[in-house]
Parts: sequence; structure tokens; C-alpha cells
Amino acid sequence: MTYELFEVTGIEVEYMIVDRETLAVRPIADLVLGSEGELDLGPIACSNELVLHVIELKTNGPVRALGGVAEKFQAAVGELDTRLEPHGAMLMPGGMHPFMDPRTETRLWPHGGREIYDAFDRIFDCRGHGWANVQSVHVNLPFADDGEFARLHAAVRALLPLLPALGASSPIADGKPTGFLDTRLEHYRENARRVPSVSGHVVPEALADGTRDEYERDILGRIHRDLAPHDPDGVLRHEWVNARGAIARFDRSALEIRVLDVAECPAADLAIIEAVIAAAKSLCEERFSTYADQRRLPTAPLANLLRDVGREGERARVPDSALLDVLGFPRAAAAVAGGPSVKDVWQHLIEATLGDAPEHILTRARLDVILREGPLARRLLAAAAAATPQAAYARLARSLSEGRAFRGT
Repeated sequence: MTYELFEVTGIEVEYMIVDRETLAVRPIADLVLGSEGELDLGPIACSNELVLHVIELKTNGPVRALGGVAEKFQAAVGELDTRLEPHGAMLMPGGMHPFMDPRTETRLWPHGGREIYDAFDRIFDCRGHGWANVQSVHVNLPFADDGEFARLHAAVRALLPLLPALGASSPIADGKPTGFLDTRLEHYRENARRVPSVSGHVVPEALADGTRDEYERDILGRIHRDLAPHDPDGVLRHEWVNARGAIARFDRSALEIRVLDVAECPAADLAIIEAVIAAAKSLCEERFSTYADQRRLPTAPLANLLRDVGREGERARVPDSALLDVLGFPRAAAAVAGGPSVKDVWQHLIEATLGDAPEHILTRARLDVILREGPLARRLLAAAAAATPQAAYARLARSLSEGRAFRGT
């Protein structure tokens, strides 16, 4: 079916399978999913991913409202943990495993569909953090025609650089802090460097007219041409090979946002998703700026800001006055050295789009934790400094199983 803008949402969340005692990755997804790589849990479906220690949970089809979705994901987490317990394993959230050595611990999915994974591995070598050690949230937003696609694409482009300030959860890799709150994104930006057009600048290019024909010609067409010498059989000649932070899925008439790390529990993920959707909807409705102004935002400043926010999270500064104008940020408040913080920009967007409406009370409370204490990555660093990284991530796993916010202290 084709849906109109914001009529439905599709959500996908990836979790690691780890040992209950040591937290080491456990490549046993097929023991839960079977060789078909699928498990139907009613409102939530589960499937395999590239590597054997990751399971993807997703809404079993698009949902018309987000109310109750977090609870359905939480119930699915509980069911999977019950199935993993006899194997001494459990699920753990976060954008990256903090201790995994992908050079030695990577095990690719060995069952159906492996020709796709084998092609990725042959071309890009998947034994690296950017392939084997990444867990993200994907948000699928629908469009009915070229006009809606163009507006949605422009709105999401403007918001992408701000997302790690809410969603970053990967500050530790190889057992130590990396200097980035969103290390997953830093690896993600480089994982296809052999064919740079696959991920581009992560922030998608601006579109001149926003049509499917333009997108397929200028973005997908270039990717497929550049991949062809490495993939002569066309195994990867599909729109999902595009690794930008938001990609067009014309096969289901949706734009898929891929920038968010996995938060501590579904309730936190859904609160972040609500904030992103509310801001995107306001942009599409031209509440803050015109579609023409949104479309004119150049890619390079957005890509630079995305990297800054991936490193510094909510403390990064937004010097781009054109972007601030597009987001409706008050000019008087923007007149500070280096620009306002991303935290200030999100406070503006959340207040302007979610406000104090009764239906958003719980969402606002969950977002207030993020705005007050920082994204999960900052709270993980605080917890690791107060104890050890191992203790911090053990507590993170409990936050998932119990469905509660993770606090740094």
C-alpha cells in the first residue's frame, strides 16, 4: 500500500546477543530465528542481520500510531531473552559492542540470503567495526508521490545532523573511550570507502526537483555504476545498498532514517523517534521555513555538523545560520559565539512541536532525561568512569530487560 506523509511509521531496532556473565558477543541468532532468519512475535517481527550476534526487531508492518509500540517492543525483548536464557545469553542495547574484536569474532549469517552478505564481505571486508559491530534504529516514513517525497527528503536532510545529540550510544570501542559519543557513525561513514559513492557524505545530497527519476539517476545510478566492477553479477544492485543516513525505499514508498544508535530500552527509542517525527512533520508543513529554503541547504555544512555532533553530542555548536533559520530557531538566541548548542536547538524543536500536550507527557519526561544528562553515550561514559566499562554495560543490559532509563550515576 501507499500511505501519505506521516500516516504510518515503520520502526526497526537491532540488538546484540551477548553472554549473560561476560557480555562477550554470542553468534547464536540462528538458534532463535532458525535457518530462515525469521520469527513472528505478533505485533513485532524478528529477523537476522549481517552477523550472527545481532537480531533485528521491527514493527510487523507499518503502524498508524506510536502509542503502545514501545510496550510491544519491550514484550518482544522479554520473549527473546527467555529464548536466549537456556544458552546463557541475552540481548544488550547500544550502538556498538564495547569490547568486541571484529577481526576475530565476526561470524556472518551462514544461511539463506548469504550471497548478499558474501558480496558485501568480498567487496568491503565486513570484519570491521563499521560492518560487524553496529546496531541502529531505522525509522521508515511514508510518501505517496514525488511531491511528498521531495518535501520529506528536504526536511529529514535538515534534521539528520542533530540526531546523534539525542541518540548517540556508542562512546566505547575496543574497551576504551574513542573520543566520539557516536563511534558507530564514525565507522559507518568509512565502511564503504572502497566505493565512496555508496555512503557519500552520509547526509544525502540536495535534490533539484525531488523526483524518483532524479534520485534513481543521480544517486542510485552512480552507486550502481561504481559498484559494477566489483559486483559483476549485480547481487547488490538494489536501492538498499545505498548507505546514506536517510535513503529512499521506493519499493515500499518510504524514506528510511538510519542515523540513530540504539537506546537503552524501547521506551527511550520511541521517545527519540517521536521527537524526530514531530520535527520532520513541522518542517514538511512549512511551520518554520519554506520547502524552497530547506531544499537549498548545502550538503557540506550539514555533513560537517553531523560529524561534530557525533563527536560532542548535545554540546556541539550550530554555526550554520541558514540551518537555524530553516529550523525556526530564534535569531536573538542564535547570536552567541560559535552558535547555539544542539541541546538548545532540540529544546526549541521539542517545545515547538510536542509542547505540553497530555499525550506527550511521558515522551517529554523521557526526552528531559536526555536533554538534562545527555544522550546515552554520555551517561555510559559517566557510569564507566564511576565504576568500570564492564559494570556500566552490565547495568545497560539490565536497563533493557527492565525497560527503564539508564542513568549515568
